[in-house]
Amino acid sequence: MRREALIALAALGLLGAACGSDPGFEGTKAPKVEAARNADGSIDDRSMCEWKGRGDREASETAGPGAIQPNVRRVWQIVGTGEDRHKALVCREIDTNFDGVKDVVRRYNDKGESLHEESDANYDGRIDTWLTFASGRLAEVRIDSDRDGNPDEWKYYSGGKLARIKRDTNRDGKPDVWEIYRLGRLERMGVDIDADERVDRWDHDSEVRRRVEDDERKKEEEAAAAAAKKAAEDQSAADKANEAADGGGGAEPPGNKK
Repeated sequence: MRREALIALAALGLLGAACGSDPGFEGTKAPKVEAARNADGSIDDRSMCEWKGRGDREASETAGPGAIQPNVRRVWQIVGTGEDRHKALVCREIDTNFDGVKDVVRRYNDKGESLHEESDANYDGRIDTWLTFASGRLAEVRIDSDRDGNPDEWKYYSGGKLARIKRDTNRDGKPDVWEIYRLGRLERMGVDIDADERVDRWDHDSEVRRRVEDDERKKEEEAAAAAAKKAAEDQSAADKANEAADGGGGAEPPGNKK
């Protein structure tokens, strides 16, 4: 059973599910966001990095791929004094659609590892995607797909791989669908039918489950075969040692010969 089939089954079990797209969100064109001009003539690109007016930080701007004007800003923290004085990247923001407004910002720790990222994925001027990193690796993604300012989809990662997803499909602010992933594929989906934030039904991907069970059984068989081989080798070595000892003890000492 593929992911689309599981989602279809989940949708059938949700109370109040509509038989079409939501006219309040689907098909609605996001308003165009334009950079504003400050009183001094400079452009307000809605910077999300903190650097202006701070003596302990420096900013540099570059043009990324496809850009004619600079659209990437990096902010550096000045650390240390004297010979130990150096710069550490603490914030980076990008104008990804070249409209003059920064729509992605990522912040870093003092080791240069990513901490958080926020972005305006639909370019309507509001943050709708939040990323959290652990030890520099992606750990969680939250997405606001209905433009109400709150996430309605949560993705969790383990070892850099997608492990599970929670979804709020009826837009009541609470998750009602849970997806569990294994080996990079959807394994099962849980559905909350009565809106109590508890799974009422699990839908399984039998193909993924069969593959996982086969892999686990194969590993167990390989481990058992390896253990049996090791035991046989140990027993053979012990038998040879005993034979050598018996042969040496049964020989008549040279002084007893007549």
